[in-house]
Amino acid sequence: MSRLDWPVRFERTPGSERERNRSFEATLATTTSELETEMDRMGVDHWRASIGNSHTKSNGLPLHNANPDDPGFVLRWTDDEEQFAVACDASPLLRDNVRYVLKWVNETRMRSQRPVKTGDSEFAAARLPPGDGDHAVAGTATRQPAHEVLGVAPDAPENVVESAARARKAETHPDNDGDRDEFQRVVEAEEVMLDE
Repeated sequence: MSRLDWPVRFERTPGSERERNRSFEATLATTTSELETEMDRMGVDHWRASIGNSHTKSNGLPLHNANPDDPGFVLRWTDDEEQFAVACDASPLLRDNVRYVLKWVNETRMRSQRPVKTGDSEFAAARLPPGDGDHAVAGTATRQPAHEVLGVAPDAPENVVESAARARKAETHPDNDGDRDEFQRVVEAEEVMLDE
């Protein structure tokens, strides 16, 4: 079962078009350690990673020997109540996809230290679109508040949110003939409610 929390609007790279990056010499363990450091330097409110299986640290970063069937990697964070995400699946190797994200985050963070003024934040390209209403979660046709997606009260405690999300993910998971978009809405709704 894939656990990769791929953002709904991000296109996937077809497996036949994925290419190894032979210039990346760092190990997966080194890369994840460097990414943790980058996220600490950014000082965001909350962040988490996602890979295609559960062989991860508590923050979602892959363990050194993670080898999911899906090599995609997603990094999400919240800063000043805005949500951001970057994702990469250009390589058939998880290590390379994590390294691509690390490099992008580092280069983008470094731009923020330059004395150049722009019309928006350096990380604007990673900003996810806001939902309509209170804590809305994007859907394919409409937007719905996160608590309604999960079927819980708006002020539900964390354990209730997690339990409801677990049940909804089981119902909607594509491996169980569920709808991928609906499953993603549930994942995003859980994230929104737990980030509050």
